[in-house]
Amino acid sequence: MNKEILALAILEPFPGKEDELVEMLRELYALLFRKGYSRDVLYRNPKRPGSLIHLRYWTSAVSRDDAQQDPEVHKFWLRLPELCTLTTVQEELETVVEFK
Repeated sequence: MNKEILALAILEPFPGKEDELVEMLRELYALLFRKGYSRDVLYRNPKRPGSLIHLRYWTSAVSRDDAQQDPEVHKFWLRLPELCTLTTVQEELETVVEFK
């Protein structure tokens, strides 16, 4: 059984680049979803402008590996340093407590 993998990143867009970053991430998220690699969510903290919180739910470890080898995905990842700084990256988070 495939197990979803949660990853987290905090992005700080460069001045004047937030709209472009969000649009690029929208396109990347659509690509990753269409190919079955992941589902992604982007949050903004209204009390901390200039910071975006990204959550990615990889479909499985295999999907993550496939995405990391996909040239279409790499085109988007290569643009990130032009648009933002990644201040925090957590590649794989484990659930400690969850109530459903």
